[in-house]
Order: sequence, then C-alpha cells, then structure tokens
Amino acid sequence: MLRSLPSLNRTIIRSLFTSSLPRSHENPLGLPSNTSRVPPQIPRRGPVSGGLPPKRKIPNVKHVVLVSSCKGGVGKSTIAVNLAVCLSLLPQRLRVGILDLDIFGPSIPTLMGLKGAEEPELTEDGALIPITNHGIPTMSMAYLLPPLAQPSSHDPTPTNEDTPVVWRGLMVQKAVQQLLFQTDWSARSAGSKLDVLVVDLPPGTGDIPLSVGQLVDVDSTLIITTPDTLALSDVRRGVAMFRKLNLPLTGLVINNSYFICPGCKERHYLFGGNPKDEQNAFMKSMGMGGDKIVGELPLVVDVGRGGENGVPFALLGRGAVEEPGEVWQTAMRNVAERVWKEIAHSNAPVR
Repeated sequence: MLRSLPSLNRTIIRSLFTSSLPRSHENPLGLPSNTSRVPPQIPRRGPVSGGLPPKRKIPNVKHVVLVSSCKGGVGKSTIAVNLAVCLSLLPQRLRVGILDLDIFGPSIPTLMGLKGAEEPELTEDGALIPITNHGIPTMSMAYLLPPLAQPSSHDPTPTNEDTPVVWRGLMVQKAVQQLLFQTDWSARSAGSKLDVLVVDLPPGTGDIPLSVGQLVDVDSTLIITTPDTLALSDVRRGVAMFRKLNLPLTGLVINNSYFICPGCKERHYLFGGNPKDEQNAFMKSMGMGGDKIVGELPLVVDVGRGGENGVPFALLGRGAVEEPGEVWQTAMRNVAERVWKEIAHSNAPVR
C-alpha cells in the first residue's frame, strides 16, 4: 500500500514514525549499527523464547531508582528531578543521573534547564553521551526529536517542543531499550560510574514500566501521588504491578499533601485528614502501613516556578526560600536519605 503512494506522501508518512532522519524499525533512535552495546530482546513468554531474560545492570550504573506516578499530573517529574538533586547533595557525595523514559511527554529537559538542547553526541562505540546541567547528567527522548517542520504562528523559530512521537508499541519498546542500555553514563567523567540513576517513568502501568521492570535490576521504587481518592485508585494498580514484578517498593511520596497558612502557620490538608492517620481512608484503602509514606510535601508555588525556569527547588539555599519552602526542602531531603538508606542496606554484604 505504501509503495502505491506518491514519493512525497511516502516521505511524510515515514517522518511521522521517526525522531529525526528515516530510521529502521530495529533502531528507532538511529544509533550506529556497529555499536557493541547490544540491548536485550523484548521480553516474551512461551516455549520458543524460553521465558523472560534475566534482569541486568544498566552499563556504568551501580543503583537504579524508579519514580512512578501511575497517574499523570501529580508532580512526578518535578519530584524525580529534586530527588536526584537531593541524592547528589548527601554527605556521601553520590554521582547521580536522570533518565527520562516518558517517551511521549518528556519534561526532564525543561525541569533541568536544558530546553532546546542540541542532539547528544555519540561515543566511539555509538553510545549516547548524556547532557549535563546543575552537575547532573541527563538523557531524554526530547534531545533526539527534530525541530517541528512547520513552526507555530506565535513562535516562528522551529523547535522540538511540539514535535510528537507517533510510534506504535514495538517502536517505543525498542527506543526504551536503547535509552537504557546504549547511554554511556561514564562519558566525560574519567570513566567513573553513576552511584544512582533516577529513572522517570511515564504515568500508568503500560509497556514502558513493564519493560523496565522485566529487564533492569532495580534497587528502589518510589510512587508519587496526591492524597485524593481519584489518584488512589491508580496508585493501587501501580503498587500491584510493582509487587507482581518483584520490584523493591520503598514507598509513597504524597505531593501537595497540605498547605501551610502564611498567617497561622498551621497545616491545612487539602483533601481531608492527615494521610498518616490510621483512621484515614487513604491508608485503609492502600492496605499499607504508615511507614510506607516516606514523604509528605506541602503545596509550595515556587516549586512549580523553579521547574518552569529550569532550576530544581532543592538547589535553592535556605535563605532564599520562605518557611513553607524550607519544610518542602527538608521533606525532600528526608526522602532522599530514606532511598539511599534502603539501597545501602539491601546491598550490604551478608556476614
């Protein structure tokens, strides 16, 4: 059918399924075919494939932390970025990176001040070199998208902000595998490995989190939510998925949990009572103890503004934020400490 169309139409159709130049189905990111970093095959069950392949480490990464929301619009990417910053600021002086696996809606470049960054360079063996800002290396699908062919009327300069990724499931899974296993996190760092890679997963329980859970050796998983019953139903499904994949579930981070009144300094819970209250319907529905809530973040306007400006809120000094912001930063640091403590404990040698 495609051959019967005029050559111009064929070019337009092919361009809808590529991120820049025309690329083969097996190599959606267009990486050199002679690379030695061969990603594993897509997991399949059955007697022919012999079942699922064993999980493996991401090259040049010691520990992997997944950040999932199971529902969009709850601040998952913002928290993922600030978690990476807080981990890098711990006394252990960890080297931390961020991998944006939200193929259809990447937002890490904007949150990290890398909006409009040029396409990543490649190593000699064809691996992607992360793009760094604020001392944290990052990789995202957004870096690989070409500028929109027809810029919008309000912005005549071609950019990739509005460029859609129009791919079917198989193409998405191939791209995810290449981002996971064909990114060189040791590039431009004297060959040192990342201590922690924070992986920002897309919302939901679809192909991408499933592929990551089946292919990658994961050390910690955080689920981001808001304390309302509508988000709760999606969180339950996400918890069930991660448990089914036997992934370590560190716990929940409740975003916009409460509002601190500037005048009275009291906490006002926006969706009802304190989520940690054993009588609260939130925890009863989750079937999880209060110790699984590893962080409650207040509603702070400057957190969103910082993300829009490409400066994670956790980077701001204590004197640059007001009291609600200090509470937010303290809670975020506690989350990072909890995550690292769990990773260190689970990887401690058995005596």
